[in-house]
Amino acid sequence: MYDFFIHLYVFLLRMAAPFHPKARLWVKGRRNWRARYGADFQRRGQVLWVHVSSLGEFEQGRPLIEAFRAQYPAWQIVLTFFSPSGYEIRKNYAGADFVAYLPADTRRNAADFLDLIQPDLAVFVKYDFWANYLFALQKRAVPTMLVSALFRENQPFFRWYGALWRRMLHCFTQVFVQNEDSKKLLHRIDFQDVTIAGDTRVDRVLGIAAQAPEHAVVAAFVGVADPSNRVVFIAGSSWEADEAVFLPALLHPNTAAGIKIIIAPHEISPENIRRIEQTAGAGVLRYTQATPATARTARILLIDNIGLLNTLYRYGTLAYIGGGFGKGIHNTLEPAAFGLPVIFGPKYAKFEEARQMVQRGGAFPVHDMASLAAIVQQLRDADAYKRASQAVLGYLAESKGATAKVMGWLIDRERTTVDGGRTGFDGKK
Repeated sequence: MYDFFIHLYVFLLRMAAPFHPKARLWVKGRRNWRARYGADFQRRGQVLWVHVSSLGEFEQGRPLIEAFRAQYPAWQIVLTFFSPSGYEIRKNYAGADFVAYLPADTRRNAADFLDLIQPDLAVFVKYDFWANYLFALQKRAVPTMLVSALFRENQPFFRWYGALWRRMLHCFTQVFVQNEDSKKLLHRIDFQDVTIAGDTRVDRVLGIAAQAPEHAVVAAFVGVADPSNRVVFIAGSSWEADEAVFLPALLHPNTAAGIKIIIAPHEISPENIRRIEQTAGAGVLRYTQATPATARTARILLIDNIGLLNTLYRYGTLAYIGGGFGKGIHNTLEPAAFGLPVIFGPKYAKFEEARQMVQRGGAFPVHDMASLAAIVQQLRDADAYKRASQAVLGYLAESKGATAKVMGWLIDRERTTVDGGRTGFDGKK
């Protein structure tokens, strides 16, 4: 039945490809993959295979990839994506020797792909469990890890119908989870090879914050960024439902004084950029059309390109993260790394870092314009702002180091001795 649904999923994507850009990229990227991958990748030594679902999971895996490269420079690194939104942005990532789409999870594809790359070690990031690949790795005795994982009680692993999912789970040599609750859930179904390591994204965002470059246009737009004087409100990965809440709240005469707004929407299509301009009204300036001189007098700076957001937070005082009025919020760790209190919509319960920051008083869920305006006003108080900022920075300080924990486990395993001889990751002499 699993194989039937995989084939059905691929068929439906092919049918949708002429009409849907992402489906088209998904299909095109996997077309004739055996010939293309065989020509582009030549195995010349030991291979680490890292699989991620999309861009967010790549950012979680990136610190581990780079730490592994530093520790084992002779290894080749293969990086695969499931989603076009991750692959198309990071297909030229220099930290991997080969970057590709993961072929659809059929038995034949899994066998042929593993025959091609012949991994000595495999890492899956957070989730994106694919049964045929995991069973094939287990059959080949390839050590396989899951990192930055989060488990919840309502997932199939812990349900009466979750036998297949539990079989997949037992394909992992070691699972590194983000919290104690996840470890307890795994122990409940008798999975013992689990370590609490935290979230590797924390290491990533702290590294970005430490090296964030200057942006002359944004610096001119911001002017003096002091929460007691001028609020710089940065909306990251916003959707129309988010903008319908924060724009009226921030542009209202009772709230607007001393506020500058940076909007980096999740979708930067020309149509969406024009929609935001029309909604926001006067004083909107597109980043790609801005100069330091024109930015100084703008009220709203609209980021209409990709790749800037995670370093723009250095200029902010408050961050709003989009998605909370839809399927779920986007990256809250990036603004937290700069000490920004974080605001988002009500759908955040599945995100451990957001829940932790809310509990500590550094993040604030809102439900409408009035609640958002109230939070912004509350955080204009210098003492309230300082407490919230310290709360998010404190959470990150306690959560960092996941990459070092995973690498420490790997190094210990690789150096294990049997009968006085050195072993590899597979435990063989």
